[in-house]
Amino acid sequence: MTKLSVNINKIATIRNARGGNIPDIKMAAINCQRFGADGITVHPRPDERHIRFNDLFEIKPIITTEFNIEGYPSENFIKLVISVKPHQVTLVPDPHDAITSNAGWDTLKNRSFLSEVITRFKENGIRTSIFVDTNPVNIENAVLTGTDRVELYTGPFAHDFPVNHESAIKPYVYAAVLARDSGLDLNAGHDLNLENLRYFHSHIPWLKEVSIGHALISDALYLGLENTIQIYKRQLGGQF
Repeated sequence: MTKLSVNINKIATIRNARGGNIPDIKMAAINCQRFGADGITVHPRPDERHIRFNDLFEIKPIITTEFNIEGYPSENFIKLVISVKPHQVTLVPDPHDAITSNAGWDTLKNRSFLSEVITRFKENGIRTSIFVDTNPVNIENAVLTGTDRVELYTGPFAHDFPVNHESAIKPYVYAAVLARDSGLDLNAGHDLNLENLRYFHSHIPWLKEVSIGHALISDALYLGLENTIQIYKRQLGGQF
């Protein structure tokens, strides 16, 4: 079954809006796991506008599932991740001031850089995943970096899905098959929600993990966190 990793950045954003420790990020991670999440994802950014660096060290000891840290592999980020030692690190090409991830790596252009970074993480026993689009060239060159997984950037799928389901999913199925046949495990994330997740998963059922934050936390405002996590997990548990 495909794992659901809950990105708790939005909860940290609410906390930071008022200062203090409400809502408590550590308790949020505990509850997400208690309510059925298969993992916790965080994306610390250089300005610490949501998840703060010290949050990572506080969260790690309470993880009973999997801990995934996303980010651009600057030297500071690399050192931070190696110090925390999560189960997985997901490498994204975001500039420091990006509001959210909005593109995958050009793995042809950045292959040497990514290979060096991945080697450092793997020497420390950390599974690696590279954020990529559906361009076959980027899948093929991701293989050559030595990464364990790729995470398909699903923003374009979510954008096109309301217009035409079949055309929206087609390049993702092709990319997913290429990744699988190349020996890469597969994750997916960005703008997946209750409208499109079941359809996406039904066409790529061998996904290892989906990472969802904004939509899930937003739905939890109306449905409650426990109920929302269970609803999302049901989208991953059966055929469309």
